[in-house]
Amino acid sequence: MQKSTWLKSLCVVLFFSGLSACGSDKPDTELTGWQKEVGQLRIGASQGEDSGMTLARWTTYQKYLSRVTGLEVVVFQAPDYNGIIQAMASGQLELAQMGNTAYANAREQMGDKVTPFLASRTAEGFSGYYSALIVRADSPYRTLEDLRGKSLGYVDFNSTSGYLFPRWSLRQQGVDPDTFFSKTAMSGGHTQSVLALANGQFDAVFMFASGGTPETGFTAGSLYTLARRGAVKMSDYRIVWTAGPMPNSPFVIRTDRPQAFQDVTRGAMAALPYESPQLMVELNLLEGSDFQPVTPADYQVGVDMRRAEIAERRAAPAQKPNNGSAKP
Repeated sequence: MQKSTWLKSLCVVLFFSGLSACGSDKPDTELTGWQKEVGQLRIGASQGEDSGMTLARWTTYQKYLSRVTGLEVVVFQAPDYNGIIQAMASGQLELAQMGNTAYANAREQMGDKVTPFLASRTAEGFSGYYSALIVRADSPYRTLEDLRGKSLGYVDFNSTSGYLFPRWSLRQQGVDPDTFFSKTAMSGGHTQSVLALANGQFDAVFMFASGGTPETGFTAGSLYTLARRGAVKMSDYRIVWTAGPMPNSPFVIRTDRPQAFQDVTRGAMAALPYESPQLMVELNLLEGSDFQPVTPADYQVGVDMRRAEIAERRAAPAQKPNNGSAKP
């Protein structure tokens, strides 16, 4: 993407219910039918997954969807997962990409008014991701047990790989995450977690990892993105425990919008890898990746895990240390 084009897309920054919005002007008088009824396509982007590239990536979606749908497409960026969830629930967004936990949260609030419809898949057929517990390579920690009584960095309460999924998986192994670690805190993002580990603020952090398996190794995720940018070295870290896979973060759409709008938008997203393969590079997706159809049933496990986490918190709140209040 040329810098001049990118800057034009970012020429106006507005603030709307705590979200920053970027879009281009298109006269409403040009719209007819379902286009006029919808008015504009508002898509949500959270900085929690990959703060450095989120806006640039969604600007690519913005331009593509505007061309295909004929609508003004506006990108709303929130600083965390909850901002996108609440914007979707309050009717301020039509489209977003959410992790399993964020979707589960939105589903509990909105019911059938929100539904997942696509998720990414690599050329090798990988359609899931993992939560990886990483430590610095110069640390003495080589197993999960080595981290008993040590400090841990979570990503966000609404992060699947950075909070909900590993906590659920640890409990399945008989480990209570609230007592196993001496101190826990939220970093606010996957990139922030890796950098906090590098700076010695935690003994270990949970990280998003994909593009492979624990047996074959991974090719994508927070650590790998930072390494490709030259911000960190892969050799400075090691994975000591993994949980997964979970289905890739879905694109979700509001179902209370006109059916024609939903059909065109879903079709446009599904066709993107084939109609505009060059855009997949701009989206920072692995070569040969595409999107596969998904349904609410594919993400029911996330809903179940979220309910289990809430039940666990309510069961014995007085017995749990308030680790989440600490700040890295």
